[in-house]
Amino acid sequence: MNEVQKSLLLDSSSRFVIPQGVKLSYGTAGFREDASILSSTVYRVGILAALRSLHWEPFADAIANAPSPQQLLQLINEFVEKERIPFDGVRPAEILLGRDTRPSGEALLEAARQGVTSIVGAVASDMGILTTPQLHWMVRARNKGLRASEQDYFEQLSNSFKCLIDLIPTERNKFDGMNDKLVVDGANGVGGAKLQILHKLLNVLDIEVRNSSEDEGVLNDGVGADYVQKEKVAPCGFGSKDAAIRCASLDGDADRLVYFSVPPESNLQINLVDGDKILSLFAVFIREQLSFLNEKEDLENGHKARLGIIQTAYANGASTDYLKNLGLEVNFTPTGVKYLHEKAAEFDIGIYFEANGHGTILFSESFIEWLEVRSRELSSGSKGSEAEKAALRLLAVSNLINQAVGDALSGVLLVEVILKHMGWSIHRWNELYHDLPSRMLKVKVADRTAVVTANAETVVVRPPGLQEAINTEIAKYTQGRCFVRPSGTEDVVRVYAEASTQEAADTLANSVAKLVDQFLGSNSS
Repeated sequence: MNEVQKSLLLDSSSRFVIPQGVKLSYGTAGFREDASILSSTVYRVGILAALRSLHWEPFADAIANAPSPQQLLQLINEFVEKERIPFDGVRPAEILLGRDTRPSGEALLEAARQGVTSIVGAVASDMGILTTPQLHWMVRARNKGLRASEQDYFEQLSNSFKCLIDLIPTERNKFDGMNDKLVVDGANGVGGAKLQILHKLLNVLDIEVRNSSEDEGVLNDGVGADYVQKEKVAPCGFGSKDAAIRCASLDGDADRLVYFSVPPESNLQINLVDGDKILSLFAVFIREQLSFLNEKEDLENGHKARLGIIQTAYANGASTDYLKNLGLEVNFTPTGVKYLHEKAAEFDIGIYFEANGHGTILFSESFIEWLEVRSRELSSGSKGSEAEKAALRLLAVSNLINQAVGDALSGVLLVEVILKHMGWSIHRWNELYHDLPSRMLKVKVADRTAVVTANAETVVVRPPGLQEAINTEIAKYTQGRCFVRPSGTEDVVRVYAEASTQEAADTLANSVAKLVDQFLGSNSS
């Protein structure tokens, strides 16, 4: 690292003093803390993003917690030398920055910008107020050499949606006894406002957005996908007046999506349609399209696409059984989007979702290339055939879904068009299977690293004897299933249990929580 670069880093880092008495950890959701103490962290993440654009591997925790500019410089210098990152300014590094509507956004974006520009040759581009998935989409598009503005995002989603609408069989283009209106809870975040922009481009959808960032409510306070999914109650602004209407809830940064319906005369209790059901809906639709293609292929060259379903151990067992009974290949990974995404990328088409509503669909480049060629062949030789329509639908889905990350906006459009295609109401969709009752608990422990798991976090390998004790408890319950895993961010061990009744699931979870407490000490909550 030359002296100019060293001086630039020391000068800029001195303006972002690390808060005393705070140790930040990069968890499954990144760095999460009160905005008032995040400036130094966001500045350093700006440096990290610039380095990653040049060459990167995780060392986020170390630089986030470096206590002084000199020690930060030393860490960066060691990393640069180890990874042989060029600092000659010849190779450009462009970092796209975005923010949400919270008051802290402007200051934190400026901190990130200064972190980026403290690396010679790195350029920060402010893309404005965006959802998190929009920014991911833009980075992916830019790296593929495609246009990557917000308008390009809206146009790609709306054009793909319209293509899928045009390909709906005429006999199915009506919901099964269901109001055609969709009411969306925007979680008082940026997603609601962006959905309203999309709605104006799509005159075939009847969407009402509530709890938008423009409504001045508090982000995720009594609203949003996380609240709805965990509490299983209607968000603020929803109630019995919404009975018989399809409802959906985004989370604050619009990377999660759940659906729900409000029963008549309900006391805010809802019928939840979570991420597992969204995955199942997508899987049913894609499986149908592949079956049309495979019928044609069986007669010709025998090519069959490999479809993979990716879940974590938190997926409800009833959803896994349903998918397996469809003949689909179901794979499990440890908790965390990075594991799900990586596994999904191994298939021609990989679908992953978590119950919390975060997920997407990945299409391999080779399968897209094959699909484009096949659709042209079918267009010339079998115009209007089911196989041709299936190829066109799959291509449209690959453009509608955000393949960079889970995206509630693209997700809600895909759900809506598939429901129209199938002619299903939300009630018909929710009847695909019935969730097994479940319970989640957490146990406070002195050291979460004392628990080591294997087999996608479903089996405890340390401390010795804990898994055998858990197995003994599981055997007492019909359809019993239970696993424990250490938290990625705090000294707790999480317990998840399922059984044939809610009482049995609760009892199983409590029994296993006591076992964890016995083996590891401290108190459960």
